[in-house]
Amino acid sequence: MGTGNAQSLSYLQEEAQRGHFDMILHVGDFAYDMDSSNAKVGDEFMRQIEPLAAMVPYMTCPGNHEEKYNFSNYAARFSMPGRDASLYYSFDLGPVHFVSISTEVYYYINYGIKLISNQYDWLREDLEKANLPENRSKRPWIVLFGHRPMYCNDRFDVDCQQEYSRIGLHGMWAIEPLLKEYGVDLVIWAHDHLYERSFPLYDNKVYNGSTEHPYVNPGAPVHIITGSAGCKEGHAHFKKHPAAWSAFRSSDYGYTRLVAHNKTHIYMEQINVEQKGQVIDSLWLIKNKHQPYDIK
Repeated sequence: MGTGNAQSLSYLQEEAQRGHFDMILHVGDFAYDMDSSNAKVGDEFMRQIEPLAAMVPYMTCPGNHEEKYNFSNYAARFSMPGRDASLYYSFDLGPVHFVSISTEVYYYINYGIKLISNQYDWLREDLEKANLPENRSKRPWIVLFGHRPMYCNDRFDVDCQQEYSRIGLHGMWAIEPLLKEYGVDLVIWAHDHLYERSFPLYDNKVYNGSTEHPYVNPGAPVHIITGSAGCKEGHAHFKKHPAAWSAFRSSDYGYTRLVAHNKTHIYMEQINVEQKGQVIDSLWLIKNKHQPYDIK
């Protein structure tokens, strides 16, 4: 979401003022760009989100538009509770353990390849701790979010073809196997200026749940791309023939709501601001057990 063409901003401000939100996740790419015009664009962006960030926690992760000057504008403005300039961290809210990662460490190795191994080691340790019986019984949902998606159908997104965060760099530090090993339930991405919901997905294969409902006890994590809040770059464009794992997609401006009702039910819906706040997609994710996936 940028300072210009921030189509969703007024809707988000109104919802926050009406007490509809406990928290906001902004999954990378702020202001476009925060360092522009000697960081005056970043100042304006912070003023724009103040009605939101002053009322509820505004939780973030870095995107590629924050890279300038080694992510210093991002680190100075968003003091998340993590190490290495808040590039990665985790926190608990209700029945959910949220995990924020930086996909950018795989793409800007000029700032040090050690950041990749640091994050990977931290992520494994964090997920292992979240899976301890006393922790997973209290907060069974694990939701991971990062900027660049592992899977996408954006016609011009070459990052999905590189698959760095999914399969690793030089055969090391692959994140997707950790999603399986530690039973991550939901993964939220952005980067592409669109909305896309996957079927339960691992290693390019669909692992639906019950025959009646693919999201009841699914056999793999569900991926959501929500990057359509609005910025100066406009709409993205889908491939003519999307992959079979794609369950729903829209390039209209909008944002995503998530409600963790309890330990077994999460509800998500996509709000289309071009249709004056109409819900264009919804998902009930239902799990009786939260555990590693049985994928060979």
